[in-house]
Amino acid sequence: MKDYEVYSSLKVPKNSKIIVRLDGRSFHQLANDLELEKPYDETFYTVLSEVCKDLFNEFSADFVYAFSDEISLLLYKIPFDGRIEKINSVIASFAASSFVMHYDAQFKKPPAFDSRIIPVNDDDILKYFRWRQDESWRNCVNSHGISYLKSKYSNNEANDKINGMKLNEIHEFLFQNGINLNDIETYKKRGIAVYRKYKQVTGFNKKENKNQTSYRSHVYIDWEIPIFSEDFFKEIRVIK
Repeated sequence: MKDYEVYSSLKVPKNSKIIVRLDGRSFHQLANDLELEKPYDETFYTVLSEVCKDLFNEFSADFVYAFSDEISLLLYKIPFDGRIEKINSVIASFAASSFVMHYDAQFKKPPAFDSRIIPVNDDDILKYFRWRQDESWRNCVNSHGISYLKSKYSNNEANDKINGMKLNEIHEFLFQNGINLNDIETYKKRGIAVYRKYKQVTGFNKKENKNQTSYRSHVYIDWEIPIFSEDFFKEIRVIK
């Protein structure tokens, strides 16, 4: 019966790096069920950051980035011998379990994530995360726009008004109504990231009778990430 398993032997390309992107399934309904504060709920994002940290530790990720209900893991060390079915199923189920574990709530329906794999080379890493961070900004502008409109109009009227508006038009509309998106918390605009932060430590080596410099690292949840750049990824040692 083993022969009947579909794609069980399909693997990612050898010697490649991959990004695994997770997306929450029906999280719009989940947000309604949990009565999350709109456009951004602090408890939800705190839980999401802990899920990212769990994923980072469990799968030895090099970098994890998240916004809204989307999480991207950069993996240099490919788990499960590169088996695509295994990577997708285990990482998605682990994320859902972590989400429930950290969320102090009664769920009407079990949360779930879907998963996809993107093979990348070194040049693709910055391009990918810039692309997703741009999407985080679009999500921020649209979320604040529809949230403001729904505070003034019915849901149908609000949707009608925002449809067809360009991103800069929504941004200007909000500004004219006293909402300056430049002043809101960074994570709402740019997302959050988990990576290793390195600290230089100088200690005395008794054996060699001299001071010695070394580096220690710890897993860091960054709520104040900059606009992604080559310098940023080099500084945190994700790219050379």
